[in-house]
Amino acid sequence: MAKRLLKQKAIELRKLGCSYSQIKRETGVSKSTLSLWLADMPLSRERINELRGWNEARIERCRSTKQRKKEERIDMVFRKVSQDIGLLSKRDLFIAGLFLYWGEGWKTANYTTALTNTNPCMIKFFMKWLDLMGIKKEKIKILLHLYSDMNIEKAQEYWSKELGIPKTQFRKPYIKKSLQSNITYKTGFGRGTCNIIVENIDLWEYVMVSLKYLQTL
Repeated sequence: MAKRLLKQKAIELRKLGCSYSQIKRETGVSKSTLSLWLADMPLSRERINELRGWNEARIERCRSTKQRKKEERIDMVFRKVSQDIGLLSKRDLFIAGLFLYWGEGWKTANYTTALTNTNPCMIKFFMKWLDLMGIKKEKIKILLHLYSDMNIEKAQEYWSKELGIPKTQFRKPYIKKSLQSNITYKTGFGRGTCNIIVENIDLWEYVMVSLKYLQTL
């Protein structure tokens, strides 16, 4: 009796244009059973397109909701981080720059203090540190490592504008024979690698001794 009632309900829902998934939610009957009961009641192509459109719209709404919630969560974390870190004092900047140099800076070129990175934000932070150390921007040299299939002039223009350093302070770029288009991993910023260089014996000695001191802590 119950089975007959469920089948009748399934047929009525099918007449209304419901999909197997929708009927299953209403009746609890498996799709395999519904395919037997409703084999002679296929949906029209128009109705199938409507259902697909509804599903796509629902998926898009779900995706948008998740993205919005993620952005709200990140904004909340950013506000907390902003409060926790606050403004950097000169001492904070000094120590942060030393640890940055310890990880990314040149250590083997005598009398040359230099740092290499693909991230312009990292390079600009290092420039702030150099300014704190008394190094003026006009004393900085830039050496770019680029790939042979890159637009060399465009890359130089980018870094010059991004760092606020004229191209007259750029050394001749090192052009790698390999192709950027052949790189399978997608790290970096696609503008080559920037080396920011200062040739100053006093700065170099101070930085090297500072790193030696950090290793004793």
